[in-house]
Amino acid sequence: MKTFTPDSSIASDVIPSANYGERNRGRLPDMIVLHYTGMPDVEAAIAKLCTAGTDVSAHYIVLEDGRIVQSVPEAKRAWHAGVSYWAGEEDINSCSIGVEIINRGHDWGYPDFPLRQIAAVIALCRGIMLRRGIPSHRVLAHSDIAPSRKKDPGEKFPWHSLANSGVGHWVQPAPIVRAETLRLGSISDDVLKLQQAFAKYGYGIPVSGRYDGPTMDVVTAFQRHFRPARVDGIADVSTLSTLHALLTNLPNDDDQAGAG
Repeated sequence: MKTFTPDSSIASDVIPSANYGERNRGRLPDMIVLHYTGMPDVEAAIAKLCTAGTDVSAHYIVLEDGRIVQSVPEAKRAWHAGVSYWAGEEDINSCSIGVEIINRGHDWGYPDFPLRQIAAVIALCRGIMLRRGIPSHRVLAHSDIAPSRKKDPGEKFPWHSLANSGVGHWVQPAPIVRAETLRLGSISDDVLKLQQAFAKYGYGIPVSGRYDGPTMDVVTAFQRHFRPARVDGIADVSTLSTLHALLTNLPNDDDQAGAG
């Protein structure tokens, strides 16, 4: 790709990626997906996202010092989501803007996200949301759309700080208390209701009444995003209460059901 004018006024650099295409069926982006790069070397991470043959890219890369690089124009389809699902949509790349955040990730020590970096992510997302009319509940984690494969940006990512600035859907997590839980191997109507609630929120989850591996993966992904104090894949009272509060707090159920 030749160089281009950045869509965001706060993007400091353009490093064109060779990995992109057209959005299928003329889709306009109505979702933002946040990732971490998960590599120990910054230059290698940027090279991977921009070099032909890696088959991966993102629209934006946010560095630790707050600088923002754009690699794919927003009008184009970047290759960041992989096999994924949200609210009835399977071609997430065609309906989303992908933002890669420089962070070594879980496999390389998983450091905290610097404040300057988070401030840049917030400013970038606010601009995208304004330009594209993206609602707050359509700002998601890679782990939300691919819970069996991905952990990013993970439980250290300060979603509450983003929500305080109008980016992302958030409620105060319910406190963790001792009580009965649903866990791997459980089979009951309560498990069925749990799966139905996750599916209503947007997660791809089997609705079978059996607490299986994919269900545990979704619970774990949900906790990383919305109840990060304990990430164990067990549906305790705190997890259930937080999920139902989010469903109650959705801006408009019809918008969520029809998204995608």
